[in-house]
Amino acid sequence: MTLELRGVSKLVEGKTHIHPTDLTLERGTMNVLLGPTLSGKTSLMRLMAGLDAPTTGQVFWDGKDVTGQRVQDRKVAMVYQQFINYPSMSVYENIASPLRLMGVDRAEIDRRVRETAAMMKLTPMLERKPLELSGGQQQRCALARALVKNAGLVLLDEPLANLDYKLREEMRVEIPRIFEASGAIFVYATTEPEEALLLGGHVATLWEGRVTQFGLTPDVYRKPVDATTARVFSDPPMNFLQIAKTGAKLMFGEGQSAPATGSLRDLPDGRYTAGFRPNHLEIARHAADALEFNTSLLVTELTGSETFVHLDHDGERWVGLIHGIHDLSLGMPLKVYLEPRHVYVFGEDGALVAPAAYALAA
Repeated sequence: MTLELRGVSKLVEGKTHIHPTDLTLERGTMNVLLGPTLSGKTSLMRLMAGLDAPTTGQVFWDGKDVTGQRVQDRKVAMVYQQFINYPSMSVYENIASPLRLMGVDRAEIDRRVRETAAMMKLTPMLERKPLELSGGQQQRCALARALVKNAGLVLLDEPLANLDYKLREEMRVEIPRIFEASGAIFVYATTEPEEALLLGGHVATLWEGRVTQFGLTPDVYRKPVDATTARVFSDPPMNFLQIAKTGAKLMFGEGQSAPATGSLRDLPDGRYTAGFRPNHLEIARHAADALEFNTSLLVTELTGSETFVHLDHDGERWVGLIHGIHDLSLGMPLKVYLEPRHVYVFGEDGALVAPAAYALAA
């Protein structure tokens, strides 16, 4: 069982919402669509589901062209950010409702509802109304109604966005378990890189209607194919710095340099862009070869055990994620340090030239 998009695109009133996209999703896989708001996640899901027709390209299900097939005739289930349950119906009737519309007989409905409720840990709540449930239980009810149809494709469009932190964490643990039990193709849209990493599986990064990379989630995180993908798969976004390769050295400005080792040794002389994640900036030197940069502190944000520092470096905004709580004054000069092994190198076209050494070792 596979879902395949071949050259699928979507134009709305002359504006490109989805650029031509090729994508193949396999049976029993978790697939995360990761990108900022308006990057095209929902548009791509609607094309997968058949809610919208592509402007160009074809959609195949198990090798069969279903591009013109109505969504009602496809084995698809979709759960939105604004999860919806019927408030006047019990949890049992909410879950059973799509089966009744499909004309399934009463005994089969009862079997599938109870089986799905058990998988979703809703058995004790079957006689309750949705408004008698917690937010997480209501979301599980909406998911159960989607899963009970035995859909081959389950689309989850930012389903946890409206839950509080505790419930989000609970459901992030539950969803991979549910996914494994169902055996369907799951597609999960999110704006949060951390959520993509927690869910695992495969990830497609999106930027302005383009799928920039698709692959196993840890691989895409460690080895982004270009600066755009690296920016998408980092929260806060990856920091960037212009550098130059001269002979056996990488020149970082402010007189800073590092040996061009490994794959960088044979890099042609020229100008490049260095990228590094916020958690790799430090305010104390911990390695002899660490690069030192002079910055000024713009803003601090305390998270409890860590501190986000927003920095100005020669007119460029950087963000660092520093372990611990620090007494720092806004506007103060601040030296920050970066180990060369944490640096990604991108060419002038944005393509990855060399991943960080730590990523190669991971």
